Amino acid sequence: MAMYNAHRGMVPAPNSRLNELLDQVRQEFDSQQSRTGEYESNMAAQVQEMELVRQKVYNLEQNQIAIKQRYEEDIARLRHELEARGGPPSHVNISGLPPHAGIPQPQPPAIGHGPSNLFGGIMANPPGQGAPGLVPPSQDQQQQQVPPPHQMGASQGMQQGTFGGYPPSHGMNGGYNQQPPQTTASPGPGKGRVNRGPPGPSTPHQAPSNSYPDSRPSPQLGRPPSPMPPHQSHHITNNLADLDVESLRPDQKREGSDWFAIFNPRIPRQLDVDLKHTLGHDSVVCCVRFSHDGRYVATGCNRSAQIFDVSTGQQVTKLQDESVDKDGDLYIRSVCFSPDGKYLATGAEDKQIRVWDIATRSIRNTFTGHEQDIYSLDFARDGKHIASGSGDRTVRMWDIESGREVLNLTIEDGVTTVAISPNGEYVSAGSLDKSVRVWDARNGNLVDRLDGPEGHKDSVYSVAFAPGGRSLVSGSLDKTIKMWELDSRGIMPGMPTRDRMGSKCVKTFEGHKDFVLSVALTPDGRWVLSGSKDRGVQFWDPRTGDTQLMLQGHKNSAPSPQGELFATGSGDKAARIWK
Repeated sequence: MAMYNAHRGMVPAPNSRLNELLDQVRQEFDSQQSRTGEYESNMAAQVQEMELVRQKVYNLEQNQIAIKQRYEEDIARLRHELEARGGPPSHVNISGLPPHAGIPQPQPPAIGHGPSNLFGGIMANPPGQGAPGLVPPSQDQQQQQVPPPHQMGASQGMQQGTFGGYPPSHGMNGGYNQQPPQTTASPGPGKGRVNRGPPGPSTPHQAPSNSYPDSRPSPQLGRPPSPMPPHQSHHITNNLADLDVESLRPDQKREGSDWFAIFNPRIPRQLDVDLKHTLGHDSVVCCVRFSHDGRYVATGCNRSAQIFDVSTGQQVTKLQDESVDKDGDLYIRSVCFSPDGKYLATGAEDKQIRVWDIATRSIRNTFTGHEQDIYSLDFARDGKHIASGSGDRTVRMWDIESGREVLNLTIEDGVTTVAISPNGEYVSAGSLDKSVRVWDARNGNLVDRLDGPEGHKDSVYSVAFAPGGRSLVSGSLDKTIKMWELDSRGIMPGMPTRDRMGSKCVKTFEGHKDFVLSVALTPDGRWVLSGSKDRGVQFWDPRTGDTQLMLQGHKNSAPSPQGELFATGSGDKAARIWK
């Protein structure tokens, strides 16, 4: 009994064991509660730190927006001051920021001589770097950009044939060929010239009766990738560059070894296109122009103008002023045949207009007076007068019989393009100030100024009268083409010039991806042609605003229709004639 009691005395009391377990649970709970408090404290500190970071980021963003706004206001003010002092045009991007507020856009090339000029912007920009380039820059060009780009573009002319046998009409001087006015005067004749690189193409011009197309060469290029899948192609309107060529049906495209054309799949196909001739050159082709009878095409190059037989593609003659200093480059930026085909007028970087007797290859007239490069020329249909536009902000009329200047029209900014109306009574000009002006060619009275809310939003690089003379088209760096109705009463002989015309924009053509450098109309007025820095030439229906086709056969192109043929020229050292 004693042993039994002793044994039972060795077993712990039940209440003692339970208390130990409860103490352990309590200790563990206290430990977890302490750690939880630490976690919550750390989380609260991190949340507070994140709030501070977020507030700092927000403040930085607001400061950046305010700084950007002040920066853009300063840039706009500086641009305005520069323009007021005759400096670079407003579309020249001084700051490197997008030239316009809103969605960033590729900044337009600068205009003028030397490193900051429009031509250099097109010539030096290789494809895939914001804007297509015409040719790879040389070592010299890598150090300084070349002349204006609109000279590098191709111009095209149409002759009767594939496009429906349009009756020939007088050709207008386009704008690809015309370089934008420069901020620095170029050296005069006899002075040494700095190698500035080749100028850009001139604008397309309408060919006159038996008009002559611009045959400026266009650079070779690869097809742009299509950002949109083939099954969405039916949603494309005028943005034919967005279409995938490989996915199109055979009847919606035309392809060559180094060129292709896309026909708008949304509308019935009415046109066709094919390459007729490629005209090789030793330098960049700045401009092209057809003779009025359509038998010849002239090109402007470095130091020379060349004339080719349209039917054979063979060179007929080469016009070069041997008296000019051989140092440096001297690009011919504009060429224009006289209506009878006997003379060829050329405008060059030395500020001189030369009128050549083609048969004798001699200079008939030399007109001097412009103070900067000459970007555009146009012969009146009477064959007696020539209009010229220059970076010196003037439009001038010259009499080739008397050899004198007969009209001098001054505007606020550089002149990029000129055109004389079919009846010879009016002269129009596009300018860096975004305006198109129309004057009475007989007395210099300003008849109309096309700008304002319905006008272009950037510099105008090309103008061309319609065959009837009652409307004109204009192309601009704002990537659009506009058709203007020049009258509610008519731009006709005998209309009092004191009466301002009730002109209005009747159509805006949109679809190009980059600057529109040249425009023209077919001789029958059925189609509007445009050439752009996006490397495309487009044919537009002026009634509907639809684009019929887009041709890519150069790096830049400027069309000039004559009948069934049109020609292009560009920085690939070739001009092309298309049919």
